[in-house]
Amino acid sequence: MIELERLSDERGFFARTFCEREFAAHGLCTRWPQTSVSFNTKNRTLRGMHYQIAPHEEVKLVRCTRGAVFDVIIDLRPNSPTWKQWCGVELSAENHQAIYIPTGCAHGFLTLADETELFYQIDTEYHAQSARGVRFDDRSFGIEWPHSPLIVAQKDRDYPDYVSI
Repeated sequence: MIELERLSDERGFFARTFCEREFAAHGLCTRWPQTSVSFNTKNRTLRGMHYQIAPHEEVKLVRCTRGAVFDVIIDLRPNSPTWKQWCGVELSAENHQAIYIPTGCAHGFLTLADETELFYQIDTEYHAQSARGVRFDDRSFGIEWPHSPLIVAQKDRDYPDYVSI
């Protein structure tokens, strides 16, 4: 999680959302050549669980700029101590938090409000041939979504059962 250090007064607050020096000091990505937006019309829309394979893996920094989502990461790195574990957090326009998604992790979210928008900073350009996914309801992971999704793309429903990469 990336939490803002707010400088607050009667007007509201000011906060940095990114500092190259601080990210580098924590061993995090500091280069963001691509930014993207995901706009979702309806509450309970699910997108995910997506990732990119080598040599086009992606690091993402995701922030909710409108509405709210339950955002999920699954660790798909076989040599990781958290392999096949998931982490879910609420991102919202109100809490101003962001989530850092390292390479080797799948990412997805469930909207918690109509007209929800997410802003992505990505460390590389998208490479369609490297795009992959795992099912949001695959029992290999046991993700506990806060609500049943109402809208899911067919491609996200059709991913096969997980087999380690």
